[in-house]
Amino acid sequence: MKQLLGIVALATVLIGVSCAKAPGQTTAPKKALSDEGDEQMSYAFGMIMASDFEDVSLPFNAAALAQGFQDQLAGETTMTFDEALGIVQTSYAEAMEVKSEETRQEGIAYLKENRTKEGITVTESGLQYEVLTQGNGPRPRAEDTVQVHYEGTFIDGTVFDSSYQRGEPQKLPLTNVIPGWSEGLQLMRQGATYRFYIPSELAYGENGAGQRIPPNAVLIFKVELLSINPQPDIIDQPDQPDIIDRTF
Repeated sequence: MKQLLGIVALATVLIGVSCAKAPGQTTAPKKALSDEGDEQMSYAFGMIMASDFEDVSLPFNAAALAQGFQDQLAGETTMTFDEALGIVQTSYAEAMEVKSEETRQEGIAYLKENRTKEGITVTESGLQYEVLTQGNGPRPRAEDTVQVHYEGTFIDGTVFDSSYQRGEPQKLPLTNVIPGWSEGLQLMRQGATYRFYIPSELAYGENGAGQRIPPNAVLIFKVELLSINPQPDIIDQPDQPDIIDRTF
């Protein structure tokens, strides 16, 4: 049990680390797993550990990991568990820093190109937006609550949040959303649909947001402003704050 807990702790620390092959490593032919004994359980355990190693690339060596696994079970390791944990934490932190900087540079390049496209307006803060549909109603103020439909994507087009997919609009106070949303929505008239291109410093910055928003990520939102100041008794109070909520 002690060894199992140690391995689980290691896997937990490494959430997001990718299983990149070591240089020169080749893929062995797959063989059928026996229905008896511990082959399937061991294989499944390896799959689960590897699935947690997907977001940050490290020079991962499967043979060395297997050796560490076996040595820990045999009580013949070449380092203490605390030493091993320190190495993992340091390597992971360094890899995260590299990935964060890569994300930042990709976002800068994307916004630099995007601002030259027809229909894109850039505000003094750096927020970029385009008008998809003009509205003819009032504009919300900073202290207002709005009802919106929206879809959020990363610059590669991956959808990370969508009220359209949930099938119902969201009601949110502008005092409780990320700065890019607060600024952008005050530019809109009721009935309008805009697309916002939000620099990371107007979104979640270098910290990101939970497991869904990585550090330094540029966020793109299609936003449809349905109404301003809906009745307080029907304002949404989700169990988990929405992704655009600055408290997420």
